[in-house]
Parts: sequence; structure tokens; C-alpha cells
Amino acid sequence: MLKPAKKTRPDPPATPSAYASSEVAKLARVSLRQLQWWDEKHVVSPQHQGHRRMYSAEEVLEVTVIAELRRKGFSLQKLRRVLRYLHRDMDRRLSDVLAGESSMHLLTDGKSIYLEDSQERVIDILKNARQPMFLVCVSDYARRLGPQGRKPVRAETAPAVRKARAS
Repeated sequence: MLKPAKKTRPDPPATPSAYASSEVAKLARVSLRQLQWWDEKHVVSPQHQGHRRMYSAEEVLEVTVIAELRRKGFSLQKLRRVLRYLHRDMDRRLSDVLAGESSMHLLTDGKSIYLEDSQERVIDILKNARQPMFLVCVSDYARRLGPQGRKPVRAETAPAVRKARAS
């Protein structure tokens, strides 16, 4: 009697701008459940392919910034304010950051939010701040998304590899 073949999910299309939840969780150092919760609460809502969440590079940057600010104690309400700012102001410069052409820092005290690409301006903001400022280097996270930061997607399935090795 033959056993039925094990069903496997097809891999999502291998595009450089599509990231699976597991990749995003590793890059942002958050749990898969945290990503699911943020999707349910519409903090960051990626595209869905069946039951899988697929994140664009811009969404991965958002997740990593949110995760970093969350680790620094920011409430969800303050994070939503930062996200509104990022959606409004960051879209126009995000392609430069992802291409590695510029350096970008997000500074916030929870009320004021700055997105700066000049190191001198970052220093001025920190010097003149009346409250402690939190700094997130967005370009560092963008560099992690580059080709050197990602493993290539395997075209073969694991059983096919095992059969080839056995031959």
C-alpha cells in the first residue's frame, strides 16, 4: 500500500522586494505572533498570499523601526504617530535609503518626530532637545535588506535534494 505524497506549500514568488513573515521576524527580532498582532491591529498590514503574509521592503523597514521603538518603551499610540509621519514624509526618500545612496535617522521623543539625513542636523537636534530623544538609524536596517543580508531562495524542495544525494 502506497502512502499518499506529503503535501507541501508552494514557495511564494521569489522577488527581491517580497519578504516572508519568518524573514521579517528575524530581521526585526520580533515573534511571528507579534507580526500577526500588528497586522490584525492595522499597524503594518502586508499583502496576503493565501495564509502567508508577504512584506515589501518598505513594510520591513516600518516593522524594524516599530520593533526598535517598542523595545525602547514606546506605546502603541506613540508608534501610530511615528507611523503616520513615516507614511507622510518617508515615502519620498525611502528609495534612496534602500538603494544605499543616503543615510537616514529617525529621532523622536514621542511627541516630536524628525527624519534626518544630515549628521550635523542630527547632532543639532540632540543638543537642543529638551527631553531625551530616541534615535533609530533607518539606513542600517535598510542595509540588512540588501542582497548581502538575504539568503537566496532555494528553488529545490527538500525531498528532491535528498533524492539527488541518495543517487
